[in-house]
Formats: sequence, C-alpha cells, structure tokens
Amino acid sequence: MSISFTKAIVSRLQREIADLESSSLNAKNKKEKTSSKIKQLERDMKLSQSHSDLSSKMTRINKLSEEIKAITRMQADLSKQLTAKKAALKQHLPKEQQETRDN
Repeated sequence: MSISFTKAIVSRLQREIADLESSSLNAKNKKEKTSSKIKQLERDMKLSQSHSDLSSKMTRINKLSEEIKAITRMQADLSKQLTAKKAALKQHLPKEQQETRDN
C-alpha cells in the first residue's frame, strides 16, 4: 500500500473519530439537559393543583424519558463505532510507520 493511500486512510479515520467524539459529547449534553428538564417538571408537579396541569406534566415527563432512552441507544451505537474506528486506525498507523522507515 502506498504511503499517500495509507495517509489518506489515517486522516479519514482521524476525522471520523473526531466527528464521533463530538456527536457523543453532544448526546451527553442533550441527555443531561433532558434529565434536568425532567427534574424540574417533577418539582413543578408538587406545586401543581389542577388535574390537567398534572396530566400534561406527566405526559411531558414520559416523552422526555423516551428521549433519554433514544439518546442512550445512540450513545451506545456511537461508542461501538468509535471503538471500531480506533481499532482500524491502530491497524493503519503501524503500517504507515513501517513504510516510512522502509523508504
């Protein structure tokens, strides 16, 4: 494999890893915000007196809980992809270093 081809693969993998890490961080932040919204709604529920208000808050909490579950699944997928990309990068880095020494 030529050096330029390997370098292209390595730079692409590094870029993809950075994108996945960024997506993972965004998902983590979104999950934290959603959790804080749920906690706020739970506090507000204690102060609510009307049935319709309580009902709407419960509906909102259920929707936010589903959103947290979806984010958790997405984080798991991102983690798997990140692990695979890092393993691929590890495979290509030694090759690139060997080819550089041979030339």
